[in-house]
Amino acid sequence: MTKGSEDLLCVIEQPRRSCAFNKNASCYDRVESKRPAATAICKCEPQPKMDSVLLKGPTGTLALTVCAAAVGGTLQYGYNIAIIDAPTAHICTFINDTWRERRGTRLEAYQVTLIWSFVVSVFSLGGLLGSLLAGPLAVRFGRKRSLLLNNVFLGLSSVLSVSSRTARSFEMIILARLLVGINAGVSMNVQPMYFGESAPKHLRGAAALSSAVFTAFGVLLGQVVGLRELLGGESWWPYLLASGVVPGVIQLLTLPWFPESPCYLLIDRGDKEACVKALRQLWGRDDLGADMEQILQEQGRGGGARAKRPWELFGERSVRWQLLSVMAVSSAMQLCGNDAIYFYASSVFREAGISSDRVQYATIGTGACEFTATNLLIEHLGRRLLLIGGYVLMACWALTVDGMPYLCMTCIFAYILSFGLGPAGVTGVLPTEIFNQTARPAAYTIAGSLMWINFFLVGMVFPFLVSELGELCFIPFCAVCLLCSLYVGFALPETKGKTLSEITHDFDSTSPNAKLSRSP
Repeated sequence: MTKGSEDLLCVIEQPRRSCAFNKNASCYDRVESKRPAATAICKCEPQPKMDSVLLKGPTGTLALTVCAAAVGGTLQYGYNIAIIDAPTAHICTFINDTWRERRGTRLEAYQVTLIWSFVVSVFSLGGLLGSLLAGPLAVRFGRKRSLLLNNVFLGLSSVLSVSSRTARSFEMIILARLLVGINAGVSMNVQPMYFGESAPKHLRGAAALSSAVFTAFGVLLGQVVGLRELLGGESWWPYLLASGVVPGVIQLLTLPWFPESPCYLLIDRGDKEACVKALRQLWGRDDLGADMEQILQEQGRGGGARAKRPWELFGERSVRWQLLSVMAVSSAMQLCGNDAIYFYASSVFREAGISSDRVQYATIGTGACEFTATNLLIEHLGRRLLLIGGYVLMACWALTVDGMPYLCMTCIFAYILSFGLGPAGVTGVLPTEIFNQTARPAAYTIAGSLMWINFFLVGMVFPFLVSELGELCFIPFCAVCLLCSLYVGFALPETKGKTLSEITHDFDSTSPNAKLSRSP
């Protein structure tokens, strides 16, 4: 191999009559565009330098970037949803004992339930604050640095959690959950943006799906760590609540070594050299002409304008249906009730008749279901089909839950599996695919805010649904699943493998207004 062979822009393979390296091999000449057509290299020739380039390609640096960002990002979201279920009884006892020490009287059962519901739901209020912070942080500091700065909230939360029992203050637990919610809100918005802007078009869905995969893995990990044999016992629950700091430290040690979002570097900072360098690192190749052209086209559509603010998107007629679609899908992601299962899984299974000694293992099954499902289909099927199919299946499982304990448990597992097959993986990638660089942070802020508001409402209402409806507590979520599947079927075009201009054209031609204007 000649000296410049690692700088190939394209390779043309042509049959060759003989091979000096392997006489039995079927080999080809490789002619690269920078050289004269007569220059040929046999593919059997040792190519040590190309190996190092391949290791830095989409299966190398990009995969490591995804892992480094997600371990302190959406993994934290899933982890902190899951760990709050295991110490429910211990924290409720702590709340009651603390109140008795202060006031000399014990709380009524409904009062403990109300305080506990707020401990759980304040996580979503923190998420709302985090989603409002995410857009400005992503614009000012960039995607990668925002994720790193986000660990400040996580560190403060861990300190408060560990100190709460010693200080005899359940209010410290509430504040800790608020801070870890802010951390989750920032990461849930910034991380999909970072991945969607860093991955090549053919891997965009897979990169976005990784956010859902790490969320599901975080849920499973939190459920395992929360076992009584590990940190779920009465003596260890403060350390369980603080244990999320470990993935945060891993992110702080690894993510600084990886590049910033190429789109942010070129469009927001105007640094073409840094953009090219980041693309080479992430994609492992030098033939970036077409990719740079797409980014520059997106920059041109923005007209060099500043990033839009969330309220400005509501006045933009050109993105009206994109915004409505993101709002509908993001709201349905929480109003479908899936995440409420992780908060109150033990209560749901107890109400369904599962024996107490088996509840914690049934709870782990919910995390395993979503982790399995989120690894399967997003790059094999279109986004619309996954959303419609996922929500229709969820509606079916919500309707088939009945009074038999293990059938109820099976339906809950199927419900979560259906969520993981579609909505969990697709929802996060939509704002990246259907909005340009100037509108994208604002779109994520709006979507995230709606998601967390609905998360808070479901978190507050769900324990009362469980106590009143028992194993039928999922029936109210059935209507949400059906309505969202109908909206996606009528108003959301397919986005898989398309450029932003193609998606925008599809929205313009398939929106209800466009259909009405074409009708006689």
